[in-house]
Amino acid sequence: MKPRPHRKRGRMQFDPRQLRLIERASEADRAAFLVALSQADRNAVRWHWSIWARDAQLAPEGAWRTWLILAGRGFGKTRAGAEWVRATAETDPDARIALVSANLGEARAVMVDGTSGLARICPPHRRPRFESSLRRLIWPNGAQATLYSAGEPKSLRGPEHSHAWCDEIAKWDPAGGRAEAAWDNLLLGLRLGESPKVVATTTPRDVPLLRRLLDNDETCVVTRGSTFDNNANLPVRYVRAMRLTFGQSLLGRQELGGELILDRPGALWTRALLEQCREPSASSPARRTVIGVDPPASAGGDACGIIVCALGEDGVARVLADASVAGASPERWARAVARAAHEWQADRVVAEANQGGNMVGSVLHAADLTLPVRLVHARIGKSARAEPVAALYEAGRVRHAGLFAPLEDELCGLSAGGTYAGPGRSPDRADALVWALTELCLNRRANPRVWVHGA
Repeated sequence: MKPRPHRKRGRMQFDPRQLRLIERASEADRAAFLVALSQADRNAVRWHWSIWARDAQLAPEGAWRTWLILAGRGFGKTRAGAEWVRATAETDPDARIALVSANLGEARAVMVDGTSGLARICPPHRRPRFESSLRRLIWPNGAQATLYSAGEPKSLRGPEHSHAWCDEIAKWDPAGGRAEAAWDNLLLGLRLGESPKVVATTTPRDVPLLRRLLDNDETCVVTRGSTFDNNANLPVRYVRAMRLTFGQSLLGRQELGGELILDRPGALWTRALLEQCREPSASSPARRTVIGVDPPASAGGDACGIIVCALGEDGVARVLADASVAGASPERWARAVARAAHEWQADRVVAEANQGGNMVGSVLHAADLTLPVRLVHARIGKSARAEPVAALYEAGRVRHAGLFAPLEDELCGLSAGGTYAGPGRSPDRADALVWALTELCLNRRANPRVWVHGA
């Protein structure tokens, strides 16, 4: 393969047949081709997306109306969407493109100005100018793209378009059918040109709009992929951290693997509910901190659930840490509880004593004589105990200060019917959380107390 690029007005050009040769070449042949280029030509060739893109990032062949890229974070969805818009605009001066995101701020920050946004991926001589007052991009050849918020469905009622790029559609606000209304208004206005098309890029979530596209849209072509498909372009430390943190958890399978994890009918917690309750870190100082402990029945049995929760000065409870340990002896999990208590300056440790009775308290005090331990006995099933705590989440009285994948997988496996369908044999982490939040928010003794060992 020896394609011969030529220059036009200082820019490198390829004959279409030569470009196809490069696209279909092996990695070794591509590398050899690049080595033979001058530095100037090497800089120019980077704008030819079809050479560098993975097959999954290129638009499918054949007749389609909707192309849905359903993949994990870091897959390269945004770049694929932006490059499709760029190719459309550069080849069709009459293109009128809708750029739709969850809100206008994200549309500008991600779709236009982001690392893979349109302002970054277009060559300088073909870069569109942005008219902020009109929320509009205009390419040198006359093609146009306008930014819209899916949170304002009526803004899409009326404008006509020939193409559209919809980003993170699973993140669009579903309340009151707003996300589906935005999608429907967009489709109703997609009537310019001979073959209107929509590209939708998103990480999966179990929301009505996404299920509708997957189940009922025969004109929709779906591309699936995971974060790790893009390893070559991701920092090694990031990839290693993601594998270590999330592994094969349900959250990892969804956010990294790109799987659509469906919520169980009757589940007390849903993925959408947990996302609504999430914040990067605790946004209010802790007024009281409690550690919930669900001890295993045996050293080689289930994990010991150890969950740290705090009641903030704003009256909202927060999950701060998951210090659970698996396959640990009583001495080891007791030391883990003691470490968490010291690290988070816990006011109380609430431990279930159904399995070990007073032995649980003895083991904990052996690890640290000063631990303020309160033993509790379960008189009803795990799901029944969890229901009032789930209601706290629904009421906005609990937040997760970070991501807790194994814990959240267990929460989503609990149902009102009493059947557990999450990972592992028992929801140890979820049960520990229930004990901690019950102590913080549902018990009548809501104020801190001074505890004397042995009392």
